[in-house]
Amino acid sequence: MRILVLNCGSSSVKFAVIDTESKKASVNGSVEEIGKSARFRAERGGETIKKVVDAVNHSDALAVINDFLKETGEAQNIAAVGHRVVHGGEKFSKAVLINGDVLKTIEECAVLAPLHNPPNLQGIAAAKRNFPELAQVAVFDTAFHGSIPYYAYLYGLPYWLYEEWKIRRYGFHGSSHCYVTRKTAELLEKSPEDLCLIIAHLGNGCSATAVKFGESMDTTLGLTPLEGMVMGTRSGSIDPGIILHLIKVLGYDYEKLNKLLNKESGLLGLSGFSSDMRKILENADKDEKRAKIALEVFCYRAAKEIAALMPALPKLDALVFTGGIGENSAPIREKILSHLKIFKFGESGAPQVMVVPTNEELLIAMETEAAL
Repeated sequence: MRILVLNCGSSSVKFAVIDTESKKASVNGSVEEIGKSARFRAERGGETIKKVVDAVNHSDALAVINDFLKETGEAQNIAAVGHRVVHGGEKFSKAVLINGDVLKTIEECAVLAPLHNPPNLQGIAAAKRNFPELAQVAVFDTAFHGSIPYYAYLYGLPYWLYEEWKIRRYGFHGSSHCYVTRKTAELLEKSPEDLCLIIAHLGNGCSATAVKFGESMDTTLGLTPLEGMVMGTRSGSIDPGIILHLIKVLGYDYEKLNKLLNKESGLLGLSGFSSDMRKILENADKDEKRAKIALEVFCYRAAKEIAALMPALPKLDALVFTGGIGENSAPIREKILSHLKIFKFGESGAPQVMVVPTNEELLIAMETEAAL
């Protein structure tokens, strides 16, 4: 089955056409910086196509993608569209065919993911206009974490905040963690039900998940994708008192706090010049002080979050690195592991350390097929 996978962000649409039998993408690409002059990029058959397009909104971007797929013959025999949706709340533990009730729930969850669910909804609406003949399926980032027990997902807040407002840990990067769980088991020639893993997804957004016998038992991202590790521009976990201090002493309001914690912190805030780990490493090698600070904080905090997941597991078979940084940066992996010597990685009988490239698009395609 051929599936069109769409990942709609606030100012971009990423896409891929995947054959679920061969498990390969015949084309993948994106429309970035949606506005008057957007940037279109696609890779197909070893060729890269780049051009500037008119796409002032998501509907225009999907129309550009639709035209490209038709012109290249890629649209032929596409059976469905699989949408990455960030937040499904407590209702969705697997991919579902999109209908009115599903759309209503995604909209209700927008209060929990205000930066993600609204553009996801825009993408779904645009896809229905541009691909009206195709079935539309939602695949939720939170779904894989539906197995987390209450004692791991509840915060130490008054219980009514959970009962009435569903304030709890949900977790994200679920498609990545699910795919890597299955792929790791395949590489180890075992069943996921036989393994206990900690998976560290390190990219611009970062999270780690404790996977017990194929199920998520705890994860570092919480109510929103802001908790846990230091990330590209996100702070990760901080003392909640800092927020109270910023409000009282510096007069911060919601908008200013949101911008600070989500857009101006993390590697960017610590280094003062970039959220890109490649640039951080390059400047750290030149002995640039702020780059070295950002690097050390990132790696220590990642190690600390990984270690904190151990109570969720009865054993540990492997620590698995994935994501752009996790897959491609040996220096970062080595520095994180230097803070985890207590696990005796590399010694006989100790847990393995693995690098397993993620493939969220393939997982979304497979889950879409399953939902159909």
